[in-house]
Amino acid sequence: MPINVEFLYPVLALVVWTLVMWLWMYATRIPAMQKAQINPDDARHPGSGYNDRIPPNIRAVADNYNHLHEQPTVFYALVFFAALTGGGDNTATMIAWAYVGLRILHSFVQILSPKVTLRFGVFVLASLALFVLAGKEVLRILL
Repeated sequence: MPINVEFLYPVLALVVWTLVMWLWMYATRIPAMQKAQINPDDARHPGSGYNDRIPPNIRAVADNYNHLHEQPTVFYALVFFAALTGGGDNTATMIAWAYVGLRILHSFVQILSPKVTLRFGVFVLASLALFVLAGKEVLRILL
């Protein structure tokens, strides 16, 4: 069964976005650490207390980068499962793009807004897209 390559484009987009966040994280974190006179060796353990000396908006970038390695791993597995088993139709592709768009929006909300409820709302919407995609795949396999 042929793989719908276009169905994999959202995966590439989210990978690229994660790399953009990596750049954003270090472009802001290194200067913040220098300004706070934090010795890089003191930062080798996440709980060592140096984070309190970095502004919250800078920490938010690193937090978001970490978040892009959590739930999106389910997205990657799900999309590759669908692609390899004959899924990935137009509806699935639209849902995948919706998930990616919502994760990018989640990044901006987390970094630029102190409103946790707004961020949570975007996270819930992205999660719902993931649940719908997973449910669609389960139904496709079972039916």
